[in-house]
Amino acid sequence: MKPTATLLAGIALVAGCGEPVSTNTADFQPRAAETQSFGAEVSQQLAALRRVTASFHDFKTGSAAGWSTQITPCMTDPGGAGGMGFHYGNTGLIDGTASVEKPQLLLYEPEQNGRLRLVAVEYIIPYTFHARGAAPPVLFGQQFAQVDAFQLWGLHAWVWKDNPSGIFAPWNPQVNCANANASATLSMSH
Repeated sequence: MKPTATLLAGIALVAGCGEPVSTNTADFQPRAAETQSFGAEVSQQLAALRRVTASFHDFKTGSAAGWSTQITPCMTDPGGAGGMGFHYGNTGLIDGTASVEKPQLLLYEPEQNGRLRLVAVEYIIPYTFHARGAAPPVLFGQQFAQVDAFQLWGLHAWVWKDNPSGIFAPWNPQVNCANANASATLSMSH
């Protein structure tokens, strides 16, 4: 079995959320002070990431472009650090590499109207490609975090919703799963 298939078999959870579509206007801009504090190169990389993911505010567009596999239900931190939303993956990109313009996961927050709002992306590298004990992968000048629950390295980029905890923090206190179907939520440490 391919490492990607093994990974997805281990973490894919069926949530039965139908076919939500977002009409988000994509008007959010990351805090200039924070993005500038990372330097010109990272600011340019974040701008490039926003350009390549802008059309994915329409969930159907993201799904048609390959981010169609629901990897997790709507996730919240049991410790109260916030939420992440639903993770939708492009399995063709789960290959052990990390490229600014090719995030493996898109994160969507459920809205009151039942639609999904694009809030972030996540880059993942399974331990099968990059061993747990190795030096962490780096992107945007940030080290990936170990996510033992899913046997992978992960790095979030909150480029579509403000995150008071930081643009690269795993949890966002402004994201919640209150509007998700109760059977489609997961509370766990990440």
